Amino acid sequence: MKIRTGFGYDVHQLVEGRDLWLGGIKIDYSRGLLGHSDADVLIHAICDALLGAANMRDIGFHFPDTAAETDGMDSKVILRETIRLIGSKGYRLGNIDATVCAEQPKLNPHIPAMQQCMADVIGTDPDNISIKATTTERLGFTGRQEGIAAYATVLIEKE
Repeated sequence: MKIRTGFGYDVHQLVEGRDLWLGGIKIDYSRGLLGHSDADVLIHAICDALLGAANMRDIGFHFPDTAAETDGMDSKVILRETIRLIGSKGYRLGNIDATVCAEQPKLNPHIPAMQQCMADVIGTDPDNISIKATTTERLGFTGRQEGIAAYATVLIEKE
């Protein structure tokens, strides 16, 4: 068996008038993330990690923010296609370990739903998807609640 690891990072600005999507679920909050797609930073970081592990460039290469077909795209579609892309090289997901950095809203109550949603999209057990939430103790752009960041590491396997 051949294993590879990948790392992903994404950040989006919080703005009025947008829905907040994280881990494929809509979270009730007064602001959402600005982006060409639904701006789900968690899924975007995971997709970058998956693509990087398979040496398949990055999410912007496969889903450019200048393309009309990706405008407003549901990031679950991006995740599903990313799993298909790595599968085309013979890889399958081992596990995901991700961290979302946000002062607000509090994310811990939503983590099981995010895990289940992404597991359903990927076709894996939710136990293979670790999601943690943290703050920056009010430091930096996330601490000032100007945006949300996400970090992800993945392990992929080829038999």
